[in-house]
Amino acid sequence: MLTEPQKPPPAIIVENLDCGYDGRVVLNEISFTVERGEIFFVIGGSGCGKSTLLRHMIGLNRPMAGDVRFFGQSFVGADLEARRQLLKTFGVLYQSAALWSSLTLRENVALPLEEYSRLNRREIGELVTLKLAQVGLAGFDHYYPSEISGGMKKRAGLARALALDPAIVFFDEPSAGLDPITSREIDELVIKVRDTLGTTCVVVSHELDSIFRIGDRLIMLDKTERGIVASGRPGELRDSSQDPRVTAFLRTDREVRRKQP
Repeated sequence: MLTEPQKPPPAIIVENLDCGYDGRVVLNEISFTVERGEIFFVIGGSGCGKSTLLRHMIGLNRPMAGDVRFFGQSFVGADLEARRQLLKTFGVLYQSAALWSSLTLRENVALPLEEYSRLNRREIGELVTLKLAQVGLAGFDHYYPSEISGGMKKRAGLARALALDPAIVFFDEPSAGLDPITSREIDELVIKVRDTLGTTCVVVSHELDSIFRIGDRLIMLDKTERGIVASGRPGELRDSSQDPRVTAFLRTDREVRRKQP
């Protein structure tokens, strides 16, 4: 008797995750999944715990309880070597881009390759050139972060996040502080990364334009609830949710545009 092939696990499973600092719970029993190849948003008002959730998911802080699984493998419960291997499966674009100011863009992008790969110097150089070209920074290899714009810094940070060809990339407020045109360009880069590399993208953001332009699904966090108050497709939640907290957040942009002359 033939058996159906087993479906591969989602890219990410977050299971009953408690997040907090110094014994204080910020988020309680958070559970959701991110499917492979999705552009998945984590949204909510200021102070709701978006960045806190991200820090606990990528290992910068240890959860108070619960687990995070990448492609079916526990990250929280993994030993040191297993965690090191799992770290190679995802990259992170931090809100400030987090580039080393004393290093050129080439040197910044080379860092994870020098740390986690066995490539020689020539191979690393070729790969760095490729990654910078992928984000539209060909020819800027020897520039320092102080010599480029905020949008270009985000691009350079993304090139570094992509250095190891991760299966997942986390974006922490990628459009923060950028003008509308540059924000749209960053959104287009996220789509390009997903479509050309098959990368799963998790985006922490409160930018409604980006959420509706590129988001496949989202979860919305609430500060008072200390948890998830909505989950689904952005447009469907905006149009159909009965929760006033959700509609107040997601309909703001539409209502403002209606009132414009």
